[in-house]
Amino acid sequence: MEYFDLQLEELPLVSDRLDRLERTTSAASNVTSTQIGRAVTRLEDLPLVSGGGRFAASISFPRQLHMRVVRADHAHGKILSIDASRALAHGCVAVWTAKDVTEVPPIEFRPTSVKGLEPYCQPVIARDRVRYVGEPVAVVFAEDPYEAEDAADLVSVEIEDLPVIVDADQPPGEFAAGYSTEPTVIRKVYGNVDEIFRTAGVVVELDLSIGRHSGVPLETRGAIANYDVARDVLELHAATKRPHANRDMLARLLHRTPSSIHLYECHIGGGFGVRGEIYPEDVLVCLAALRFSRPVKWIEDRRENLIACNHSRQQHHCIRAAVDSHGRVLAIDDTFFHDQGAYVRTHGTRVAEGTAGMLPGPYRVPAYRVTGHYRLTNKTPAATYRSPGRYESTFVCERLMDAVAAKTGIDRIEVRRRNLIAKSEMPYVRPVDIRDHQVVMDSGDYAGLLDKALARIGWDDLYAHLKRRRASGEAVGAGIGIFVERSGLGPVDGVRITVDSGGSIEVVTGAASVGQGVETVLAQIAADVLGVDYRMVRVVHGRTDRIDYGFGTHAARTTVMTGSATHIAAQNLRAKALKIGAEMFDAAVDTLDIVDGRIIRKGHPEGASVTLAELASMLTPAAMAKTGRDPGLTAEGWFHSDAHSYPYGVHIAVVRVDRETGDVKVERYLAAYDVGRAINPMLVEGQIVGCVAQGLGGALLEEFVYDPNGAPLSTTLADYLMPTAHDVPDVEFLLTEDAPSPTNPLGIKGAGEGGISPVGATIASAIDDAIGVAGAVTQLPVTPMRLRAILRGLGS
Repeated sequence: MEYFDLQLEELPLVSDRLDRLERTTSAASNVTSTQIGRAVTRLEDLPLVSGGGRFAASISFPRQLHMRVVRADHAHGKILSIDASRALAHGCVAVWTAKDVTEVPPIEFRPTSVKGLEPYCQPVIARDRVRYVGEPVAVVFAEDPYEAEDAADLVSVEIEDLPVIVDADQPPGEFAAGYSTEPTVIRKVYGNVDEIFRTAGVVVELDLSIGRHSGVPLETRGAIANYDVARDVLELHAATKRPHANRDMLARLLHRTPSSIHLYECHIGGGFGVRGEIYPEDVLVCLAALRFSRPVKWIEDRRENLIACNHSRQQHHCIRAAVDSHGRVLAIDDTFFHDQGAYVRTHGTRVAEGTAGMLPGPYRVPAYRVTGHYRLTNKTPAATYRSPGRYESTFVCERLMDAVAAKTGIDRIEVRRRNLIAKSEMPYVRPVDIRDHQVVMDSGDYAGLLDKALARIGWDDLYAHLKRRRASGEAVGAGIGIFVERSGLGPVDGVRITVDSGGSIEVVTGAASVGQGVETVLAQIAADVLGVDYRMVRVVHGRTDRIDYGFGTHAARTTVMTGSATHIAAQNLRAKALKIGAEMFDAAVDTLDIVDGRIIRKGHPEGASVTLAELASMLTPAAMAKTGRDPGLTAEGWFHSDAHSYPYGVHIAVVRVDRETGDVKVERYLAAYDVGRAINPMLVEGQIVGCVAQGLGGALLEEFVYDPNGAPLSTTLADYLMPTAHDVPDVEFLLTEDAPSPTNPLGIKGAGEGGISPVGATIASAIDDAIGVAGAVTQLPVTPMRLRAILRGLGS
């Protein structure tokens, strides 16, 4: 409730908290700001806290039909027959199977240089074969959602079992005739790895696994399609992180022009990477709206969400490191198996690619080789989940660093310090690429942040205290994780800003909101340049009918890319306004300023002035003939970048282990993060705290489990355990701005994922320390059952 309370400005808690955030944020930028860097309250929260949120389930149209999906109950099998006669007799409007949607191609994936993935894309309805429990085999349409559900239960599907693959470590099988279940192998290498291992004095080897889990949002997926026959426009109302890309994909799948499809973003009860992509259900509601000329609504239930929404994370790594006698890593060699599930979905190979490219983390690794086996299994398809590939790779990298410390007898913090890339080496070029973009760490002081984090938590005193507790019989310990993130995905973003005759400022962007505060951040950036209060700015986003191009919100890109475009657009508008003001005042442009929405002479705030509203009124089309200027006080801004920014952080956790039950209690958690420059420190803290909670879920609780036949066993929230307030400590947060990014005009780095990346690694390190055995934790999540097995093996 803490962040909802922030909207009640009369509470003393608000000003105290905002003051603390502003005091503890160390600004490193030379840009003079009035709005940027302030922990102001969010613009988007009023409808959310007052019951005015516009979520998918609350959107309805007259005459709408309701869609229900009939899902496969076999993990792999040949479809023999589908009988819809009883459902049709029950009174439903229609039942579709694959033969009814033959004109719709399989759902494509984003552009990639990886070849040969096309045969592995998912059809909107299973055609001849089902490949996971939960795959759509038919859809039912009815006048009422309950009628649709009842009718779906009456559809009879006969399936003949085929061999099931539930483990990516198994030898590849047959996906279809002529196609293996290993579509590709990801390989990256630099340096003479084999020679280094032949001569290395110390070799460390580990076998590590990350369990299958994902974002499980409070709000399940939903989509509402409406076809406006009079305008020949198809509307889709849904949560989306990539509205323009999704519009274009739908246009290709439905054989329509992009301009005839409009996407409208709803509020979203959790995105986390798994929502806002194109799923089969999104295509089907749109096709149905076109065919029936009626609105069609689909809302999934919780079981569907757990078996049909994208999964993520599951990987198995066999990694080794060659190390010198001083604990310095000379080479890393990793082979991993990535469990993609049944199909290649819209993200393609992004998670496996990110794992392979980011595994060396913040460390200097002279030679590196990775082989990633990208394999399909008969489980729910996998894709991105917050910090995709980095949660996995950070767990592996940091476990390796702890193992190096144990093998060499060097303190684990000292081992990390000796291997960290130095501030003086920035920008640091690593001869490896991620999706054809070379890894170039733009800026950073990794050792400096490590020192600040250790000082903030009082490491020496903390560790002395833990030793005393261990001496009295408690199993307590501290763990550490250092990581680098990758953010600011380009290559371009654009924004349009307009001042109306009432003085309001509208920012129109192709970005989307997944709850991260995009409206507030973009308003602060625009207001800072234009010399107005951020509350005068209205941000329009997630609507393809308002702006021609857009790149959405994903990969921690919005503040970097859209924020930079907003900054440029605001500068262009400011220049336009000052130029007109200079003509009006017969003055030089550099003698004018904009303060509180008024153009004034610098140093003469009480003198002659003109407001932005008055200027906008003078630029209406009717006034154009008199002024000779183009109408409208408006400007666009485009930001182009082929470079990424690399935020980084240090996490420290203190845990207590119950040796009898295997329960792990997280007593303290510190997250230190450098974002280059914080537009709104409060929003950064909110992102990080939420990330840590999700990371703890993946570290200790959350896992999608399957039986040997591919049947999912985690189909309710009683089976798929998620962290509650009881499991998440009061996260301590240290925000620094010591390394502004040189890749964008504001020095920003992404902040949406840095709180989750190292959590699994940090908790594993702390558990090892608590039970006194280095390298004990090799698998996530560390459930009580798994920890008890470890303790039994130790004779505890």
